[in-house]
Amino acid sequence: MQLRYVASEFGSGLKRNVSMTVAVILTIWISLSLVGLGLLIRSQIGLIEEELGSRLEVKVVFCAKNSQTPTCIEGEATRDQELAVQETLRDSAYVSKFRYETREAAYKGFVARYSDQDGNETSIADEVEVSDMSTAYWATLASPDDDEELLREVQNSPGVEQVVNLREFLDPYYDTLTMLQRLALGGAALLILASVLQVSNTIRLAAMARRREIGIMRLVGASSIYIQLPFLLEILFAALVGAALACGSLLLVMTRFVPWLEREVRFWGWVDMDAAYTAMAVIIAIAVSVAVIPTLVMTRKYLKV
Repeated sequence: MQLRYVASEFGSGLKRNVSMTVAVILTIWISLSLVGLGLLIRSQIGLIEEELGSRLEVKVVFCAKNSQTPTCIEGEATRDQELAVQETLRDSAYVSKFRYETREAAYKGFVARYSDQDGNETSIADEVEVSDMSTAYWATLASPDDDEELLREVQNSPGVEQVVNLREFLDPYYDTLTMLQRLALGGAALLILASVLQVSNTIRLAAMARRREIGIMRLVGASSIYIQLPFLLEILFAALVGAALACGSLLLVMTRFVPWLEREVRFWGWVDMDAAYTAMAVIIAIAVSVAVIPTLVMTRKYLKV
């Protein structure tokens, strides 16, 4: 009998508050979709750092015969100067491995960059000879955060023209992703706050509409949880529907947008379904919290007669 009453009140409550229920569902849907998107972006940032971190290299470029930088006023780097840098790299705790690039290898790379689509050398490549190229060491970092320490060790070495830190080229990508993550999570936080306020208003209006029924139930000795349960079920239903729609939105991103990125952008790997499942679990937990906590707090206030 009691369960039948709770089910009846739950159904009639949804019918009386259709517009408020739809508003709660939409607000929770949009806010939790942004939460999930922010979590996916955070996972993507971690994936990029993990994947490219092991491949981040610092290029130590030696003075060539035509180098014009102030550090090359003594002319082309000698073999002894190259060996001194080699010893520094070998003894450095910030380097996991390194390799030497000859003038011939540097020339091949230069020609490849300045050739047309048919492989023909352009006028720029024609003017450069092998002897004009610089030798270099490519050092792989032991940790992505070791770039500054390694720069301090080698940048003032004799015969070194410049030290190229490849992390500087990746920083704009990290900054863009971090900004998108903050925007998504910031917007989600505001919308979650709006969801909490929406839930509170829904409880207040529902309680006012049922004042007489609540008073009668109090008089006959009904417990607080028995009176609160229909309100809780209404809000929990709306929250779970909103969470389901948000999870569906993430699945759409993972099945449509991410495969397109995998085809078009191949610099690094992209998030997989495991990251999406984790985000969905967080979404459901937030939805339940947004439904249960405000409802229990507000019903204690508005259900007193």
